[in-house]
Amino acid sequence: MRPDILNPLFAESQTLDGVGPKLTKPLEKLGLTRVRDLLYHLPERFVTRRAITNLDEASEGEQVIVALTPTEHRASRNPGRGPFRVLAQDEIGNICAITYFGRASYTGKKQLPLGEKRWVAGRLDRYGDMLQIVHPDHVEETSDANMGRMTEPVYRLSEGLTQPRIMSLVEQSLAKAPPLPEWIEPGQFSKESWPHWQEAVREAHKGPNEAARNRLAYDELLANSLALLLVKADSRRRKGQALLGDGSLRAKLDLPFEMTGAQKRSVAEIEGDLQQEAPMLRLLQGDVGAGKTVVALQAMLIANEAGKQAALLAPTEILARQHYETLRKMAAPTGVEVALLTGRAKGRERESLLMSLMQGDIDILVGTHAIFQDSVAYKDLGLVVIDEQHRFGVAQRLALAGKGKRSPHTLAMTATPIPRSLTLAQYGEMDVSRLDELPPGRQAIETLVFPQGRLDEMIAAVGRHLATGSQAYWVCPMVREASGSFETADIAAAEARYAQLAEHFGDQVVMVHGQLHPDVKDANMESFASGKAKLLIATTVIEVGVDVPSATLIVIEQAERFGLAQLHQLRGRVGRGSEKSRCVLLRGEELSETGKKRLAFVKESQDGFYLAEKDLELRGGGELLGTRQSGEAAFRIADLDQVQKLLPAAHADARLLMERDGGLTSERGEAARILLYLFERDWGVQLLRGG
Repeated sequence: MRPDILNPLFAESQTLDGVGPKLTKPLEKLGLTRVRDLLYHLPERFVTRRAITNLDEASEGEQVIVALTPTEHRASRNPGRGPFRVLAQDEIGNICAITYFGRASYTGKKQLPLGEKRWVAGRLDRYGDMLQIVHPDHVEETSDANMGRMTEPVYRLSEGLTQPRIMSLVEQSLAKAPPLPEWIEPGQFSKESWPHWQEAVREAHKGPNEAARNRLAYDELLANSLALLLVKADSRRRKGQALLGDGSLRAKLDLPFEMTGAQKRSVAEIEGDLQQEAPMLRLLQGDVGAGKTVVALQAMLIANEAGKQAALLAPTEILARQHYETLRKMAAPTGVEVALLTGRAKGRERESLLMSLMQGDIDILVGTHAIFQDSVAYKDLGLVVIDEQHRFGVAQRLALAGKGKRSPHTLAMTATPIPRSLTLAQYGEMDVSRLDELPPGRQAIETLVFPQGRLDEMIAAVGRHLATGSQAYWVCPMVREASGSFETADIAAAEARYAQLAEHFGDQVVMVHGQLHPDVKDANMESFASGKAKLLIATTVIEVGVDVPSATLIVIEQAERFGLAQLHQLRGRVGRGSEKSRCVLLRGEELSETGKKRLAFVKESQDGFYLAEKDLELRGGGELLGTRQSGEAAFRIADLDQVQKLLPAAHADARLLMERDGGLTSERGEAARILLYLFERDWGVQLLRGG
């Protein structure tokens, strides 16, 4: 149960003055539904404005505060679309246009009545021959003549929110922030000279304050580390079951290749874990094509040899079906029964499958979340394999523990190579096995870079490729053009490209993206996987797990817009058969230095772990930890630099606390419980006996 001291922070945003139905939607878009969310919605940057007496004192591009008197309201000839300008003059007669666009025009007319002096704060620029301030940050009737320089936070906004409005909500939230007991280890707190929580959160909104920011980032990393360690401790406490395989089923496997040293090492590590009563919590991390499925099958056969069932959980139905087919073929010589259960199974088919599962006739069950619904009962579940681990939350993984007579062992897999420095942040509760060798005989994928201007040549080349009977992917970064957005109008849209390529290649072309109806998406994917369709137009939904050996060409449009790790994952959709494969990166005409480096790295290397480290160097601001790359493990406050700098200390701090006070019952332990609730890692608290 959440500590009472935190209740004011978890009050809904609607309890703040000025938040009605109209403001609720833009706040929800930013995830600012509670007071706590506003406290942690830290400024992106700060601007320092200088108060000037006239416009001659300022430079173009400078942030200023100046007294102006409106002389003319000049509406656009195209009302509602063009700009609305208020012409105003300073005390010596210099003219400046205060410009508004869209609905803000009404605000401008109201705030700047003709002939009445107003203090205007904003960035001074030039449009043609005239100075202008676009969408001023503040328009006030009076100003403190001695205000001098004013430092002000700049927050990330969504449509319908303004800087003054969000500043007001943050100020109200800060007034509700209580002093909280200190959860940081005293030696660490003293060494860093950090402020206490209440002061830190206030200072972080007031101005650039590295100590305050670092303290709040440390809190987040400490909460995450502590919660993951509690999961690990809980797992070790639980009564599991030792799975002792005799090798009888594995000996019957007829693999068409020799397993790599990394695969053999990982199987040995997993087998060692399975022989313990404490439930295994292990992450199998492998590069594209490193052979995770074979390792997972070996693990599941160990469970079967010990008389237990195994289940493999996949994030999508497409991936579940693919795993089912692969495992069924590979396991055929062993005689184990492999079954598939997805949300699509209905009626008698579903009932029959569930009965077989409960009676123990099914040895390995593959499926989506459906395999862990309340209605699904196992005779004796010994091992759970979770594919694409980052798509499932820790709380979801904990729910799996209740499906066996005793807590089943857990093997998680991810095909996204993660830099070692981030593994602790995302998988701190798990032991890690890495598949860092590729199976022998896999051909290197030839990677080529072409400018977008050679699009017609590329389409012709795809035509020649399809004429040989081979298949190809064409990947676009967006589903459809963002209408009216000058920033994204140049991005290739999957639907537009599909229409164009379908004109060339007819019904050989199918399309898959996240906004399609699931049945349509599955049917199109199945058409491509079976070879009926030859060209698949897709967004990044094919980034992971799609395995079509006869697809030997992939074209990635606007390649510079993708992260390095993502480009590597997409490239891994080809090169899965014995034929030579190619990856073509179509780049925009104007490349940033980062874009050039990114494409050069992906062209020169096919080592996913190397590229993941390079991606870490090239990206900033925690993007690698965001939903685009890692799903669940997004950090709201800690950026990439802070994670690398502060995480080792935060993890050591959490480990020390667990060693001294595993039940979190001491004074500092009680404070740590508050921290876990504050960062919504309260599933960690629930794991404590009597928590």
